[in-house]
Amino acid sequence: MSTHTRLKKLNELRLKRINFIRALKDVVFISFGVVSAAFGLEGFLLPNNFLDGGVVGISLLTNVLTDINLSYLLVIINLPFMVIGYTQISKIFAVKTLVAIVVLALLLQVVDFPAITNDKLLVSFFGGFFLGLGIGLSIRGGSVIDGTEVLAIYTSRKTALTVGDFILFLNILIFSVAAYLINIETALYAILTYLVASKTVDFVVHGIEEYTSVMIVSNKSQEIKEAIIKNMGRGVTVLKGKSGFGKQGVRDNDIDILYSVITRLELQKLKTEIAKIDDDAFVVENSVNDIKGGMIKKRPLQE
Repeated sequence: MSTHTRLKKLNELRLKRINFIRALKDVVFISFGVVSAAFGLEGFLLPNNFLDGGVVGISLLTNVLTDINLSYLLVIINLPFMVIGYTQISKIFAVKTLVAIVVLALLLQVVDFPAITNDKLLVSFFGGFFLGLGIGLSIRGGSVIDGTEVLAIYTSRKTALTVGDFILFLNILIFSVAAYLINIETALYAILTYLVASKTVDFVVHGIEEYTSVMIVSNKSQEIKEAIIKNMGRGVTVLKGKSGFGKQGVRDNDIDILYSVITRLELQKLKTEIAKIDDDAFVVENSVNDIKGGMIKKRPLQE
């Protein structure tokens, strides 16, 4: 066997291993997500006729008003969003979503989760938490159990509305209908449930430690780079740039641009380190949704 053939086979095995690990992680995330969502619905929201936002909220509202089984409603109402996901995102995404929603519906139908509490505040908080945890884990696994975001992505491509605008508009509509057809108190608790669920989804999908990317342009880039490495234990990438136009007018000299990713909690410390060296440095900050590779973990600070 030639070296080229052996390397090719090794690469194929590596790719198969990566795909298998990814698929296994997806199954674990979706499984835990579906169980968590089912527990949040049956253990807290359903026994107390509470609502949420999104497609789950529409299903819960319809269940309260018509007594149609929630399991059927979740599948039926989500079907159009699965079709949109199939055409707008991918076939694999649509299949995962279909499986996740059907399994959730079966769990609600077959497994009898006990009602945990009747306290309205606890129901709103923990019902939203477990439901949000389930939705977030499902997203981590490459699927959804609430088709709101799929519809929002589709609508944002066809109209001037952003994804956030559409989700906000849809939830205002759901809560308004709940306030009119049921009562205002139910709608207010539904808003609280939605806020808790939404924040939990953010934590699960993006992580508790939110990262910020920082780009620094300074004539003292070498000193700033050393300060970031030695005083903060963070990695730095040096980009080669050229001055254009700024406070000192038109310039045409080469300059090093520093790029680093830090947690939001470290942002003020970084600004302080920069100010110590160059108070006129140009600093650009951007939120980072996800991060992988590189030097994410802090290394020990140098003495």
